[in-house]
Amino acid sequence: MGLRGPKPKGKVKIKWSGDFAYAIGLIATDGCLSKSGRHVALTSKDKEQLDNFLECLEIKSSIGKTLSGYNRKSYGRVQIGDVLFYKFLKTIGLTQAKSKTMGELKIPKEYFFDFLRGVLDGDGYTYSYWDPRWRSSFMFYLGFVSASRKFIDWLQKEVFDRISVKGHITFSKTKGACYQLKYAKSDAVKILKKMYHSENIRYLSRKKLKIDKMLAIVGASLD
Repeated sequence: MGLRGPKPKGKVKIKWSGDFAYAIGLIATDGCLSKSGRHVALTSKDKEQLDNFLECLEIKSSIGKTLSGYNRKSYGRVQIGDVLFYKFLKTIGLTQAKSKTMGELKIPKEYFFDFLRGVLDGDGYTYSYWDPRWRSSFMFYLGFVSASRKFIDWLQKEVFDRISVKGHITFSKTKGACYQLKYAKSDAVKILKKMYHSENIRYLSRKKLKIDKMLAIVGASLD
């Protein structure tokens, strides 16, 4: 019997926490699992996003650059070589071709909204406008985007099971054939308050600032 090679050592500490769940949300949206079976990468135009990702996973890594095949723009990229972390991500439901096949993920209930905040900072959005049909009618929405209908269905179910708001799902061909899970006004506020449940959490500043300004118009806040 031949000698076994050295047991792989993980760079990422695999232990659930709010930060860890947030990082998993980023991977589920902006991340990818390589065909090598060991590399996990995250791409973003926001350096803050990449810094948050590394801090949440408690690792140090250089931030490189990659050219988007979609719009030929240059984006920041972090790549982690960690077989154990890669295998862990597969056990919770992430795959190499996750964009269209991802479905239910195994996220601990107590960290679901931290995970959802990562999903928002990855492929989510908020937008608002004054509705000209109604006097003093300010509309605002919270949305999550994915090419996988199964993933969007799962998000909708998980949110409903926790705070009894359903939202609605639409399909768009204009943004690369994707599904959108949308919540309006009071339902959006309920979810946002769950996601931003503390001052000591990670988030993308530009999205949080937009949310704060949006809520201030209707006299609401995340407190």
